[in-house]
Amino acid sequence: MNYTIERNEQYALIRLADSEFGGDISTDFETLSRTLFRSGYSNIIVDIAPVQAVDQAGITIIRKINRQCSNELGLLVLVTKNDELIEFLDKANISDLTILPTVEEAVDAVFMNELENDFRSEDDDEYDAGGSISRDAE
Repeated sequence: MNYTIERNEQYALIRLADSEFGGDISTDFETLSRTLFRSGYSNIIVDIAPVQAVDQAGITIIRKINRQCSNELGLLVLVTKNDELIEFLDKANISDLTILPTVEEAVDAVFMNELENDFRSEDDDEYDAGGSISRDAE
């Protein structure tokens, strides 16, 4: 698998340089993703601009990594402008898969996801605090 990787505090950006996503490449991608998860990255942006085709093994790995990101309250974002590839990925029925046309939009999506997670966490805290305040007031 030919790629470059950039690590940021909130996400890892993987830029693939291969024209196909499948076989050994999908296996290498899974290994790389697991390493990122172990390093604390739950947000993974994958720039698949040069990719023209994804095989069944690739779909399986994308589905698995997407689920892992979601389980960690993170986000897997694929970046491509290839309409045929987008349509193919849509038909693969990968639950909640995010596909965006630019890396900048993918970064924004990661930050929005982080904010949503923070708000959910604050709402839970306020609910807990609100419950104890009500009891104290009685």
